[in-house]
Amino acid sequence: VYVPFFEGFGLPVVEAQASGCPVLTSNLSSLPEVAGGAAGALLCDPYQPAAIAEGLVQLSQNALLRERLRAAGLANVARFSWARSAEVLWEAVLQAIQTTPARG
Repeated sequence: VYVPFFEGFGLPVVEAQASGCPVLTSNLSSLPEVAGGAAGALLCDPYQPAAIAEGLVQLSQNALLRERLRAAGLANVARFSWARSAEVLWEAVLQAIQTTPARG
């Protein structure tokens, strides 16, 4: 459960998903994108305490929902692996080399 009003990235969400935990998080800021959308987490309005409570009730009473979110979360965090980050960085470096004119 992580429902801030603002978050730059959302590392607690990624860490929870990587640990196999179903996630209840804010529908604001970067969190829906980081969590993988509604498929990867239960999203709620952090300005509505009743919505947070409803999300907690859903997670506590619905084993199928917990399992679906757990599986989707584990799949989602593959986007943030060190190997994937290295690939993206390497591709950016190669593109910069190929598109930057030679000097001198």
